[in-house]
Amino acid sequence: MSEPRTWIPGVAQPLPPGERLLWQGGPARKALARHLFHTRILGGYFAVIIALGLLGAVRDGVPLATLVGALVTQLVLAGLVFGVVHGYALLLERTTVYALTERRLVLRVGLVVPTTINLPLRLVDSAWHRTFADGTGDIALAIRPPDRMSYLHLWPHARPWRLRWPEPMLRGLVNPAEVARLLREAAEASGPVTEGPEAPAETPGAREPFLAPPLRPAEKALS
Repeated sequence: MSEPRTWIPGVAQPLPPGERLLWQGGPARKALARHLFHTRILGGYFAVIIALGLLGAVRDGVPLATLVGALVTQLVLAGLVFGVVHGYALLLERTTVYALTERRLVLRVGLVVPTTINLPLRLVDSAWHRTFADGTGDIALAIRPPDRMSYLHLWPHARPWRLRWPEPMLRGLVNPAEVARLLREAAEASGPVTEGPEAPAETPGAREPFLAPPLRPAEKALS
């Protein structure tokens, strides 16, 4: 009797026989809206623009009916922008799958053209995670050269501004520390890694390395 195969949602093929699925999840809509699309900054921007417009209208003696009409129009436009942002975040939440096995990290991403990214753990050079004040967080992974990925294929699941050497990023995780622990254990089991440098504990928004590049031969000779 053949061994049962494990499937990852949206992926065409099951995992190879004997390969265990350690974790499966995806981004949370609220975390994406807040930390990827920066809705708090966006809200502050609209608040300042509307407030300045109201102050200027009052100073110029604009009639109350005109003032109220302009305010309603601005609020509706702001609401539409926030609706689009949260709608896109919801689509990302529903279509994105992150999965970690003993040997690889799988990202099922893409709205128009769904793509499956298969990243063997042996190609991960280093990694860090960042936890925000609301408890959600991101995990970014640096790929060992000369291997690299396309930034456009990864976005928005990519570390910002890493264009030359794009870094895949697991965004909007509700349990980033737990996922980081599982990823570290799986990477250690798949090959040699070294301890990442210490980072201040419980610092919201701080980047905490949990995988560092293995020492190169020249570095070992100097230590």
